[in-house]
Formats: sequence, structure tokens, C-alpha cells
Amino acid sequence: MVKSVAVIGVGAMGMGMAHSLLRNGFRTLARDIDPQREALARAAGAQVVSSAREAGAADAVAIVVVDAAQIEQVLSGDDGLLAGLGPGRLVFLCSTIAPSDSETFAARIAATGAQVLDAPISGGPARAQAGTMSIMLAGPQSALDAAEPVLAAIAGKRFVIGARHGDAARAKLVNNLMAGIHLMAGAEALALAIRLGLDPRQMSELIGASSGQSWMFDDRMQRALVGDYAPRAQSHVLTKDLTLANDAAHAVGLQLPLGALARDLLRATCEGGWRDEDDAAALKYYASRFGVTLPSS
Repeated sequence: MVKSVAVIGVGAMGMGMAHSLLRNGFRTLARDIDPQREALARAAGAQVVSSAREAGAADAVAIVVVDAAQIEQVLSGDDGLLAGLGPGRLVFLCSTIAPSDSETFAARIAATGAQVLDAPISGGPARAQAGTMSIMLAGPQSALDAAEPVLAAIAGKRFVIGARHGDAARAKLVNNLMAGIHLMAGAEALALAIRLGLDPRQMSELIGASSGQSWMFDDRMQRALVGDYAPRAQSHVLTKDLTLANDAAHAVGLQLPLGALARDLLRATCEGGWRDEDDAAALKYYASRFGVTLPSS
């Protein structure tokens, strides 16, 4: 029975997960390379630990870092998680990474005797905080059964993709491919509206109630129109995800016409100086390209 959960990486999504776990009565441990994030986790009621290895003492560990390089550091760095794992432990790989990396990490974790789930997450920080985010899952049924109480606390929707590690990562890349395309299409359309002399706030409401609506448009453009670019999901993170989606397509002999274009436009957004801002900054990129002034808050 899982009674304690460690969250390694208490950024926007990881912090929300920690709050949901605490609210549901789990003893919650937290570890992050940023002392400020650890301080926030401590203030919320989590026990901050000094290393990934120490986090491995929890019944379950959720790794919620940015990319495969950071997971490698979590697993094998000084005082790495692998040294603290063993039978009876459960690990969730929650980052968006290449399927091949998910397979490799899962095999290394399983070699310690711990169970592991390929478990990328989606839905944004607000849903993570509310315990209603979506989670994609791949791994053996025994791991899914062990994960049940944690999943009930952190996720509103679960999608069991299959038993093969890496398949949840594949599913997440397909989802994020759509998210990136919708983001760039929405930013392009709204910047065009401004250039045509239309009221962007009215257009945002119109699109949200019409056939052009998408969750990414509603979420990101609402923030952009009030000048809120505080990073819930930094531009470089979605750029990384679309790069991985294109790589996955190439691995099976495909080219992604829209996917490659969305990736390149996101790269241009990063190169324009908005790398660390929320990816709603795609509208800033288009405003600079189209020569329009965005409304002030």
C-alpha cells in the first residue's frame, strides 16, 4: 500500500501534484534543484529531502523534470535515485521524453527490483493542483494496481495505453504535436485579426464559441491578451516536445508537414527572446513578424 510519495521536480506540474497528494493524505517528499521551489513545497507541507537517493525511501516516486538529461541526472548523479530503490518501490516517469529513453530508463529502474510506469502527464498546472490532470500510462498490470491510490489522488482522467514501456511516451508526443500546432495556428490567427483592425478580445471570444476553438487557443491566447507570460509551460519545453514528435515520426519513415512547421515556428519564438516565457509568447512572435502592437493589460 502506497502511503508516501516523493515528487522529484516540483516545478509547475510537480508542485500541483504535490499539493494534490498532500490534500489526499499522502506523506509527501519533495526534491528540486531550485531551493525556491523546495521552499514552496515545504510551505505547502511536504518534507524536503536533500537528494534523489533519499527520495527513493518513499513508497512511490514521481519524476517530473524537464527532459531525459535531467532524468539521467536524477537516476545516476551523485546520490542518485537508483541507489535508493529496491523491491516494493514504484516509480512514475512523468516527463515528456523520447519513447526510446522511456524504455531505457524503465529497464534500469526495473533492474533494481522496483516497479515502473511510463506515465507522462497533461492538462496544465491548474489541473495538476486540482488533481484533475490527464495521465497516460504504460507498464505491467501489477504496477498499475500498485499505483491506484496515487492515480486517484492526482489524475482526473487516465489512459492506459498498454503494457509496453514507451507507448505512453508515444501517446504524449502525439498529443503535444496537436497542442503545438493549435498554439501556433491560434497565435497566427489572432495576430492576423489585429493586423486587419479587428478587436482581438472580441475575436478571442468569437473563436472560443465557434469552429476555430481549441483548448490551447482558449488557454494561451486569453493569457497573452492580458500580457500574462508568466511561465506555466515555457516556450522551450513545447519546442522540445515537438522536436521529439518529429523525431518519432522520422523513426518510422514519416515527415510531418505541419509538425515540422510548428516546431520551427516555436524555435523562432525561442530565438526571438521568449524562450523562458510561457509559450503564449507565440503571439509575441507573430506580432513582431506581422508588425502589430499587442493590446496592453
